[in-house]
Amino acid sequence: MAKIKMKNSVTVAETFHDFLVGKKAAGVSEKTLLTYGQHFSAVSKHLSPNTPMDALNKADLEAMIASMRDAGLAANSIKSYTRTMKSFLSWCNEDGITRLNIQLYKAEETIKETYSDEELKKLLKKPNMKKCTFAEYRNWVIINLLLNNGCRAATIRNIQIKDVDIENKVIYLRHTKNKRAQVIPLCEALCGILREYMRVRGGGGDEYLFPNESRGVPERTRQLADI
Repeated sequence: MAKIKMKNSVTVAETFHDFLVGKKAAGVSEKTLLTYGQHFSAVSKHLSPNTPMDALNKADLEAMIASMRDAGLAANSIKSYTRTMKSFLSWCNEDGITRLNIQLYKAEETIKETYSDEELKKLLKKPNMKKCTFAEYRNWVIINLLLNNGCRAATIRNIQIKDVDIENKVIYLRHTKNKRAQVIPLCEALCGILREYMRVRGGGGDEYLFPNESRGVPERTRQLADI
């Protein structure tokens, strides 16, 4: 009868799986976990996932980055992948698995193109209420809200009607990146815009403030010209 052999080392892939389980138990969002998984799949093309963790060394990590560059990956992509690997290795170090670390890849800062004054005027121009669709009007309201508080798109999408307190001129942001609810003040002009929008939009407190054009919106609001 064959004897069971001791397995003294686990692979990078197996350890990364344990990392994901640990992060999930710590309350990391599903979106972040999905990103970690996608990044590791990309990294696995340049670093063998079957490499034993106790054999992984600095040279392997440097070869991984060199391989990414040779493959023509964008600098920002390499930076994102090394950030994930840095989180992974930090977790491994805390658990006593390794003593490795990796520096974030330095990507050149790109200058983002901004809107011109003329483009901003077009964005902020209120659509014709008798001719526009609900989606056009909704998007205009969203733009005004973004300019007021600069929050993330995912945060905007998850605002519910009950989160808007026009009387006290605040809005409650419950879906944030750090999972900490925020109370954001609203200027007088935005209060007026939201007050009108909520009359047009209708709906109950638990419904999303900014739904799509054909789902979760009263039929009468699909075409503002019908009002």
